[in-house]
Amino acid sequence: MELKITPQATQWFKDELLLTEGDSLRIYGKYGGATNVHVGFSTGIEATSANNPMLETKIDGIHFFTEEADEWFFADYSLEIDLDEKTKEPSYTYK
Repeated sequence: MELKITPQATQWFKDELLLTEGDSLRIYGKYGGATNVHVGFSTGIEATSANNPMLETKIDGIHFFTEEADEWFFADYSLEIDLDEKTKEPSYTYK
């Protein structure tokens, strides 16, 4: 399992969510929608502090993470977050 966030996606989070150095962004699984590997569930984001981080990375001083409670959603996958050039919004790809 690995969490990768491209520079373009990082910049989108900074611009749209007004994230700055020292902030944290939780990435989690939520009911509704779909991903390339999940049917009926999609990827959610929340600016909050970490409780029990599982996957994590720090980019430009921003702590991006998933929590142990969401292991069911991320188990056996690596997640890459990029910026979709068409929609100008983050895309979440599970590998």
